[in-house]
Amino acid sequence: MKSVCAKIENFDIAYPLERHLPLDKALFLDIETTGFTAKGAYLYLIGCAFYSGESWYIRQWFAESYEDEKAVLESFFDFAKDYRYLIHFNGNNFDLPFITQKCQLLDLPYNFDEYEGLDIYKRISPYKYFLKLPNCKQKTIEVFLGLDREDTFSGGELIGIYHDYVKNPTEYAQDCLLLHNFEDIKGMLEILPVLAYYDLFHSEVKARKVQANSYKDISGGRHQELLMTIVFPVPLPQEISCAWGNLYFKGNGTEGQIRVPIYEEELKYFYSNYKDYYYLPAEDVALHKSVASFVDKDHRIQATSATCYTRKFSSYLPQWDYVIEPFFKREYKSKELFFEVTDELKRDRPAFTKYANHILSVLKQNY
Repeated sequence: MKSVCAKIENFDIAYPLERHLPLDKALFLDIETTGFTAKGAYLYLIGCAFYSGESWYIRQWFAESYEDEKAVLESFFDFAKDYRYLIHFNGNNFDLPFITQKCQLLDLPYNFDEYEGLDIYKRISPYKYFLKLPNCKQKTIEVFLGLDREDTFSGGELIGIYHDYVKNPTEYAQDCLLLHNFEDIKGMLEILPVLAYYDLFHSEVKARKVQANSYKDISGGRHQELLMTIVFPVPLPQEISCAWGNLYFKGNGTEGQIRVPIYEEELKYFYSNYKDYYYLPAEDVALHKSVASFVDKDHRIQATSATCYTRKFSSYLPQWDYVIEPFFKREYKSKELFFEVTDELKRDRPAFTKYANHILSVLKQNY
């Protein structure tokens, strides 16, 4: 077995990983195997990145022969015992189960029960369409972020190289095998900024500026929209934009903009305690019985849930859940919800922060 360790020169991750865990307790992990199942394949390389003395290092354990598997695993777990967090790319589905099964096959007493994990793939894959990615492979994310790597081989291509190396060891083959793993691990460090898109939906954005804008459509009709400038919890590494219905979002760096249509129309507010109201058909409005009892009986009827409302013409913003109250509807059975843009609301920045996060949640659900 061969063990090598190298410092990554002039490097620092461009993402505040310390938001999630202490750097000195985190271990980045990637393995190389000759197949997908532990029973029918060899584990020939384990690589880790770790932080020490304000620098990042990569340590690799390489099986120079098939019989070195056990020594590789023992050396890795001896090193990993001082760490608490494992960071990997799709490791929940491959690396960790493979290592666990291989330990069982070799009667080694190791597992990952004492570790907490962060799977980069699992965190970012739900946003594949939002980021307009064809897939969420590590190399695809590297291209998305504008990263380059020296390694030109795929993991599958290296299987044959490793088998050839075992039969006829050469420095070239060993360098190719180590370089691929090194680049995968360094790539994990470099793609960490992609987690900013995860943070975008799991941490609160702040509304910095809110204003109304008037515009004309292609037919000459005049409309209004709300423009919200929002501040992200973590800077986005690449510009993104998306639209759904009448919602539009664009973000880059530390700030983004959300556009939402403002509706000027008459909407209805429905009272929940309709048994306490009368409906006045002529006025098309519901009044509380304490007041409506003075109305002639011929001009009032018992209100129902569908007729227990008051009407109001105003400016409204759409919402897809009961985020800001009171909420208005066009009709009782309508699924569309709105809230009124009052003078008081215009000065309520926390309310617009809440609304901005709601809009992002809606966009996430529809991508």
